[in-house]
Amino acid sequence: MSRIETSLGYSIGYTDSGVGEKMPIVFLHGVGSDKSVWHPQLEAFGRERRAIAFDYPGYGDSDPAPNGTTREDYAAAVLSAMRELGVDRAHICGLSLGGVISIALHAADPDACVSLILADTFAVHPDGQAIYDRSLTASENMRAMAEGRVDVLLAQPADPVVRIEVVETMARIDAAAFRVGAEAVWLADQRDRVRDIRVPTLIVCGAQDHITSPALSHELTRLIPGARYEEIHSAGHLTNIEKPDEFNTLVGAFVRGVDSRS
Repeated sequence: MSRIETSLGYSIGYTDSGVGEKMPIVFLHGVGSDKSVWHPQLEAFGRERRAIAFDYPGYGDSDPAPNGTTREDYAAAVLSAMRELGVDRAHICGLSLGGVISIALHAADPDACVSLILADTFAVHPDGQAIYDRSLTASENMRAMAEGRVDVLLAQPADPVVRIEVVETMARIDAAAFRVGAEAVWLADQRDRVRDIRVPTLIVCGAQDHITSPALSHELTRLIPGARYEEIHSAGHLTNIEKPDEFNTLVGAFVRGVDSRS
């Protein structure tokens, strides 16, 4: 277990992999997971550069989220942790809630973001309030929610190993932390923020994502100047673990291209 003290007065969990002179890459997880879901990316990208995955407050190995914690606090915690680890600038890759936090992080400190990779996410979700309301009710039993939600999250037929991993990861999330994360993601409206993004941006979405549909990623692509869209076939909402090779190939080519122009 690795934890880093942040300037907000609490510690958050992280996994740090790899070394090298290339620009680091930071990975931010979704509302129903933690830093462990990035293991295929940490292994792949750690071969060529420093790769770091963070937990949010209340998730994984982090301290509990203080009352009133917001998506801006998540972003501030990650920025503080990056600096404590000696990372002033990085490629920022976030999935679902992680994409929402990546946008908030960019709004807080654009210079910290060499590029953005926004996977299976959105600027605003048209059904966000309803999903949030259902999440609050379902969070009373995290394992039951995980078992009921997994087949919607994953493209079908799902890999049984991935399916078990998703259920077990979601089931161990603290319910109070999940409710904070649910508010941070589903009630977000960052349309104004994304219009101000000026760093290279890759938008990735699973073709069978029924949670944050390709249509929302297309909208995000239109809102961000110069953004590029890539779709991963036979993947649902969790593209990085459903199709890790395809995900890593897309992200790797993108960040190496950005590096070469820097």
